[in-house]
This record gives sequence, C-alpha cells and structure tokens, in this order.
Amino acid sequence: MLDIKWIRENQESFVNGLTDRGFDDPTATLNRILSLDAERRGRIQKLQEMQAQRNNASKEIGNAKAAKNEVLAEALMKEVAQLKTLLSLNQQAADMAAEDLQSLLEGIPNVPDADVPVGSDGGSNVVLREVGKPKQFSVQPKQHFELGEALGLMDFETAAKLSGARFVVLKGALARLERALAQFMLDLHTSEYKSEDGRELGGYTEINPPLLVRDETMFGTAQLPKFMDDQFLATRSVSLAEAADTLVDFVVKENYTGIGPLPVLELSEKLWLIPTAEVPLTNLVREDITDEAKLPMRVTAWTPCFRAEAGAAGKDTRGMIRQHQFSKVELVSITTPEQSAEEHERMTACAETVLKRLEIPYRVLVLSTGDMGFAANKTYDIEVWLPGQGAYREISSCSNTGDFQARRMNARYKAKGAKDTRFVHTLNGSGVAVGRALIAVLENYQEADGSIRIPEVLKPYMGGLTKIEPPK
Repeated sequence: MLDIKWIRENQESFVNGLTDRGFDDPTATLNRILSLDAERRGRIQKLQEMQAQRNNASKEIGNAKAAKNEVLAEALMKEVAQLKTLLSLNQQAADMAAEDLQSLLEGIPNVPDADVPVGSDGGSNVVLREVGKPKQFSVQPKQHFELGEALGLMDFETAAKLSGARFVVLKGALARLERALAQFMLDLHTSEYKSEDGRELGGYTEINPPLLVRDETMFGTAQLPKFMDDQFLATRSVSLAEAADTLVDFVVKENYTGIGPLPVLELSEKLWLIPTAEVPLTNLVREDITDEAKLPMRVTAWTPCFRAEAGAAGKDTRGMIRQHQFSKVELVSITTPEQSAEEHERMTACAETVLKRLEIPYRVLVLSTGDMGFAANKTYDIEVWLPGQGAYREISSCSNTGDFQARRMNARYKAKGAKDTRFVHTLNGSGVAVGRALIAVLENYQEADGSIRIPEVLKPYMGGLTKIEPPK
C-alpha cells in the first residue's frame, strides 16, 4: 500500500506512475484521496480542539461548584454534555473518512521504478539476456504432456475424476523427478555458492510454513481484497461449545471488564489456501519490529500452491503449464530500503543458477509497467525454453515490492541507536516453479524414442537412474 504522506508530497509522480501502469483516471483518484485525507485530518484536528474544550469545561465545573456558583456549574455541565455528543459525531465522521481512504488505497497498485519500461502489456517487456542455446532435434520435439502420457507416468484423466480439470497425477519416476528437482533447488538455495561474477549467493533459511492462512495474512501480500477470485477458500464448521470457548479465552486474555463490544460468535472458520509460499514467508515479519542487524533476512520454502486461475479460461488447457495445484520453491528477502535493489539482482541470480545447473536455455526479461504484478515496483521474469512448444515460457518471477507490502503488514525495522522505526522492503521470487522445471526437463532432455535423460545435477537425487524409458 502506498504511503499517504508520499502521495501528498509527490502528486505528479503518483499520477505519472499510475498512468504508466494503465490505471483508470489516476487524476480523479488522486483528487479523491486528497479530499478524504483532508477530511480525515480536519476531523482529527477538530476532535483534538473539542476534547481540549471539554477538558477545560470539566475543570471549570469543579471551580464553579467550589465557589457555590450552581448556575455556572449547570451551564458548564450542559456544555460538556453537548461536547460529548459532538465528539461522538465527529469521531464517527473521522472513522468513515479513514475507512473510505483505506479502502481506496488498498485498490491502488505500486508505483513502478523509474527504469521500468513503459507499456500496456507483455509486448513492451525488454529482454535483458539469453543464456544457453536451444538444442537442435533430429525430429520434431514433443510437448511434455505427450511425453508424460506416452511414458504412462502423467495421468490427467484420473486426476479429472478425482478433482476436475487442471489437475494431474504423476507416477513413478516422474513423481520422483519432481521431488528431485525440489530437493535440488532447496539444497542449492540453502547452501553458500558463488555466481559466475563471484557474488555470494544462496544462504536462504529453509522454512516449512502453514498452507492455510488468515485474511490478514493474504491482505499483507496483496492477494486480498483485489485478487479474491483467484484464490481457494477452505471452511469448516465450528461447534457452539468451541465458539464459546473462544469467547471465554478472549475475556480472560483481554481482561474484559464489560466495557466495549465482545467478538461475534463465529460458527465457521475460514482459511485461504496459499497461492504461493510468498504469502506465509513474507508475513513472518508482519506486525513486528526487526533488528536491522538481522537484515537482509532470506528464507525459502517448497510448498504446494493453489490458484483458481479465474482469469485463465481457455489458456494452456492441455498439460501442466497452468494448474490449480502445483509446487514451487519460493525465495523471500526482507531488507532495508538501501539493500533492496541489490537484493533484487541477487535473488534473480539465485533463480538463474537453478537453470544453469540444469543446463536448460533461458532468458531474463524486465517486465513493462503494464505487465507487472499489483504489488511490484520492478519485476524480472525468467523464461525457460520449451522445444515442444518452440517458445520461451515463464518459470520464475522475481519482484521488488519496496515498502508496499510492509505497510500492509506493518512490518518495520529499527537501526541500532535509532529512535524511530522504518518500514522494511520485501522481495519475492520463484526459485523456481517445480512443475514447470519438470516440463522443461522433459522437453529439453527428450530423445527420439520418447525416453528422458536425467540431467547430471539430478542423478544423485534419482537413486542412480540415468534415463526414464517408455514401457516395453
């Protein structure tokens, strides 16, 4: 979420940034923000003035009573009663303006960095580098689903019986190959290694996070409320006794005295299935103040991911490219503002190293303003070469969100000796999508007879298997 103070002080940059992102009528949005902000601040100032007036009147009541001036005391008490009513009305108006402002800010995307290419869609993305040359095949290479089904190890029909479209059952050597890829990636990212230019990479701490999270966790990384339709929601019924126990726990924990509202008895529990491990990993610092000495903080996780793909009807309906359930090794970094740009380059290099070790051709792009994710201010996409499709396809997306997510999570840090706290910067990237890495291995390591060679780096994870061969 953008900083309201920054918006007030950088109105031209705000409008230009949203214009570059293709946001609808950013000038009108700015005017609405400024109007709500002015109303909110005006109401707050008025509340402070009225509160001071009420306090003074209350003191005068005591003085009037001490002087036995009942007429004055009664007039002052009426004034205090009127001020109490006005305070309540102004507080309600201030709260409404704050809620409207918050709701408006929640729907505004991050402002792109100055060096992000301007464009309305992926056609304006800029290729930064291509690594590796696509292999020349003697026959037309097959797509991954043709290879997997011919091996008898990739079953979409049974998956459809179990769960519907956009699911797959992997068997035998392909199931192990997917697991081998994930283990290889985790081992790589959690160890210390150097890139080709000598930079220290790796060093991520492995995390095994929850797969079900609360509303506020999804809000923190900007999946909610804007992208609610792309998510899966899990619910369960809660018994009246369990709900009552929760209420009792609240009364005891909060030392409830009977003043103020009690929480509503909830007879159902709702949790979101994570669309990516970015959600729980980034929220590890939510509502926390981190010691600056611990930054940058780097974490990684291999998890299933769940996406409704609400806007992907008709896209990649064959195969594993676009699934409701897939697995991914995620990279997340928490940094100071001064560290985040360099960390973005480092994270991208970590993801690239996976494909270099697998010896699969790929290219790196910087996404245009119209193709970036909602929370990002700059994104690098890594696209892997798929000979069966004869095209590059995304396998990793590494984004710097600046303090956009941190403000939504209230995630801050404090430098040694500093009085004030600052918002951290958060970054996330795929290191990489495991299912798509499996696709890339199948298509790049296929042989004319339909067998799949095992990449050298994966052989220790495959129990000595060097090739997956078709059934005889």
